[in-house]
Amino acid sequence: MTRTTRAPAPDGAGAPSFPRRTGRRGPGGSRAERTLEPVHVLQDAPLAPLTTFRLGGPAARLVTATTDDEVVAAVREADAAGTPLLVIGGGSNLVIGDKGFDGTALHIATRGFSLDGTRLELAAGEVWTDAVARTVEAGLAGIECLAGIPGSAGATPIQNVGAYGQDVSSTITEVVAYDRRAEETVTLTNAECAFSYRHSLFKDQPDRYVVLRVRFGLADAGGMSAPIAYPETARALGVEAGDRVPLARARETVLGLRAGKGMVLDPEDHDTWSAGSFFTNPILTAGEYTAFLGRVAERLGPDTPAPAYPAGEDGSMKTSAAWLIDKAGFVKGYGSGPARISTKHTLALTNRGDATTEDLLALAREVVAGVREAFGITLVNEPVTVGVEI
Repeated sequence: MTRTTRAPAPDGAGAPSFPRRTGRRGPGGSRAERTLEPVHVLQDAPLAPLTTFRLGGPAARLVTATTDDEVVAAVREADAAGTPLLVIGGGSNLVIGDKGFDGTALHIATRGFSLDGTRLELAAGEVWTDAVARTVEAGLAGIECLAGIPGSAGATPIQNVGAYGQDVSSTITEVVAYDRRAEETVTLTNAECAFSYRHSLFKDQPDRYVVLRVRFGLADAGGMSAPIAYPETARALGVEAGDRVPLARARETVLGLRAGKGMVLDPEDHDTWSAGSFFTNPILTAGEYTAFLGRVAERLGPDTPAPAYPAGEDGSMKTSAAWLIDKAGFVKGYGSGPARISTKHTLALTNRGDATTEDLLALAREVVAGVREAFGITLVNEPVTVGVEI
C-alpha cells in the first residue's frame, strides 16, 4: 500500500464551497474541522432520485462533491463531528429505507477520464457505462463486456463488478482511496484490494475507505475484444468461447443481452427501475452442493439438471440465483403490488413506479424464504441496505 501525504483542503476556484483547514487538532488529538459552507450542501434532501430504484427517504444533509479534495473534506468533516456518513456514487447498488438517512449523504460527482497508452484512470464519479464506451472507441480491450452496467466507476472495485465473463478485478491495477482510519489518501494495489466474487477489501471494511480514483491496465488487441469467456455471449455472437471479435460488436451484443433482461437503465421502463441483479449467485461447499442436488431431485425430479460451475479448488460449486428463484415459483413478473420481479429477468426486483422501500423488502424476503424452503439455500442480497435489513 502506498501512502501519500494528506490531501490538502480544497482551496481556490476548484473547490469554492469548502474552507481551508487550519491543521489545528482538538481534544484527544483529533483534527478540528470547520462547518462546510452551503454551496454544495442541501438539508433534508431527497435521496430517491440518486438511486436507480428511485426509493428511500431523505438525508438530513446532502453534500455533492465534484473534486477529490471536496470528497476528502466532506468525509473529514463528518468524521470529526461523529456524523454518520453515506457515500453515494451512481446509486445503482443502494436500498435506502423509507425513513431516509439521519446523517450526511455524500454524493460523489467527480469527473476524470485519462488514457495513457493502455493505462486508464477514472475518477470515482465517472459514469461507468460511458467510460466503457470510450475505451471501446479507443480500441482497448478488457472491460467491453461490462457495458451497460449502471453506476459510477468508483463503485466497481467495491463490488468487484462483473458480467458476461469479465470482472473488474482482472484489469484494475490500483485504487486510490481516502483511508478514514489513517486520515490520509492511500493507493492500494490489485492484490491489496483482496478481490473475490462480488467482494473486496472495500466491501469487507465499508466504513474505512472512500474510493477516489480507479486505475486499469487494458489491452491493445488491434481493435479486437478480450477472448469471449461467457457461453451466452459466445452464442449471441455466433463464436466459440475463447474467440475474439471486434470490440464494438462485443459491446453492442452485451448491451443487447442486458436490455433484453431489463438491465439497461431506461427512465420510461419500470422493468429497469432496479439494482440489476438483486441476489448473488450462491457458492456451495461440496457437502452443501450434494444436499442441494437432493432437494432438486425431490422437488423437480431426479433427471432435472441444476446449473453448477466450479468455484474453487476445494470442490465448491456456484449455482444460479435466477434459476433458484424461478424454480421456487417466483417467475418473471411475479407480484401484484408496486414492487415486483422484472418481466424480463427473475433476478431483478423492480419498483413499478409508486413502490416504497418496504414494498421492495417484503418481496425480497418472500423470495429468500421461498428459495430457502425449496432448496435449502439462503440467497444473499447484492445491493447495500441503508437503515433496513432483509
